[in-house]
Amino acid sequence: MKNDIAYANADFIPDAASYIDRWQDEARAFRESEAAIGRARLNTPYGAHDREKFDLFHPSGRPDGLVVFVHGGYWHKFDRSYWSHFARGLTHRGLAVAIPSYPLAPDVRISQITRSIARAVQCAATYVQAPIYLTGHSAGGHLVARMLCRDVAIPEDVRGRFMNVVPISPLSDLRPFLETSMNDSLGLDEAEAIAESPITHERLRIPLTVWVGAEERPAFLDQARWLAEAWHRDVRVAPGRHHFDILDDLEHSDSPIVRSILGS
Repeated sequence: MKNDIAYANADFIPDAASYIDRWQDEARAFRESEAAIGRARLNTPYGAHDREKFDLFHPSGRPDGLVVFVHGGYWHKFDRSYWSHFARGLTHRGLAVAIPSYPLAPDVRISQITRSIARAVQCAATYVQAPIYLTGHSAGGHLVARMLCRDVAIPEDVRGRFMNVVPISPLSDLRPFLETSMNDSLGLDEAEAIAESPITHERLRIPLTVWVGAEERPAFLDQARWLAEAWHRDVRVAPGRHHFDILDDLEHSDSPIVRSILGS
């Protein structure tokens, strides 16, 4: 369909499949090592659906804050087990990191996934009584941006702890997906595409910085720019990074993207 190539990331990343395999292996190794030393709380349910569970990774001492990282996959792929190692840089900075899975299309609609992530944030917040930072990649970037929209129900005592939000390579306008083959799975209609697009909402007054890789598909550069322009915020462009390797810097505690999440 008209927009299939525009959003076909893997087709334009050399050896793209190796990233997925490597992520899964490195995530498993990190998860197992952290669990072995008592710094991982795994498979914590936050809702009734089988996929509504998160893993929580702790720093070596008392956490200075909670980061919720939401994975991507165009709302119909993957789960939390691919991304555990991306908590490393943040836990080394003294933050706890929650990584939720969530129900996927076509079993649920994107609007239901948004509500799932709101529940995940609320639940994770009960385990770590500290300031909250949100970040997410691709579709996960969309979902954390939605947490700043007034139509998403999050208790004020939780939302009042939000310190900063960093959508990474986010999807901010869902209307282009109406003309993609993947919409056979997503099931978007025009009304939901508009309602679930962060750019159609006013942002709550919570700090936000948008990140995108300089080597990403033009459609993703556009999506990042649209969100920044709609919400009057900055775009940080990661030099030399594409849609997959932009995540690598999350493993390094002093990387620009980790510092950005922490608002520094």
